[in-house]
Amino acid sequence: MTFLAEILERKAGEVAAARARLPERELRAALRDAPPPRDFAAALSSRGGPLRVVAEVKRASPSAGAIAAALDAPAQAARYQAAGAACVSVLTDGPGFGGSLDDLRAVRAAVSLPLLRKDFVIDGYQLLEARAAGADAALLIAAALAPERLAELLRGCAELGLAALVEVHDEAEAGTALRAGARLVGVNNRNLGTFAVDLAVSERLLPLLPAGVKGVAESGVRGPADARRLRAAGAANLLVGEALVRAADPAALLRALAEA
Repeated sequence: MTFLAEILERKAGEVAAARARLPERELRAALRDAPPPRDFAAALSSRGGPLRVVAEVKRASPSAGAIAAALDAPAQAARYQAAGAACVSVLTDGPGFGGSLDDLRAVRAAVSLPLLRKDFVIDGYQLLEARAAGADAALLIAAALAPERLAELLRGCAELGLAALVEVHDEAEAGTALRAGARLVGVNNRNLGTFAVDLAVSERLLPLLPAGVKGVAESGVRGPADARRLRAAGAANLLVGEALVRAADPAALLRALAEA
């Protein structure tokens, strides 16, 4: 079984357990008094616009192992906001990334920026969870979803007022995302099978996105040189996690990336 298949099998069990603890009708009822979501898409740049950074709160990853196990999620997000991040991405997967919905709630209370729930979303129930915890957008991974399920979840996001960042890794997935109606496309430079990172993936795929679709280069940005390389390929937005979490001064690195 592949890495992704193992995660998706685990995630199905997690969703079933969450639904048993809190039925969907109760979760929907809790959203009635929720404030309107912030405009995640508007916070990102279109091609040719100023470079924007989606800064990520991330304690660990399957590829890197523990990065910052004791990371204070809301404090880190506050640093990002003060340094000029456009949005904040919060990992909510537990076993792989050391995150939780509690992190998302805590970050929501700490910052006013639009928030992305970054997880392996396979079910509309997770979109309700995201919205209830204060997210303004959700990550949808094309490699993890059949085209029909991707389109269904995109509709679910629209119904809840959530933006959907659809992650792709190659031309075929980019085509699937666009046919499903994605307006925000994240190009992940990390191969989910080998964990190898290659910025050439963004260099190849970002120019294929049509006008009106905003692209986000994900993974592999370590410093300003990488940001400049991706900028030259047409990147207007970067999602950066590990480098910021490891940085002695994440605010200074974030500003340097945005100015690259």
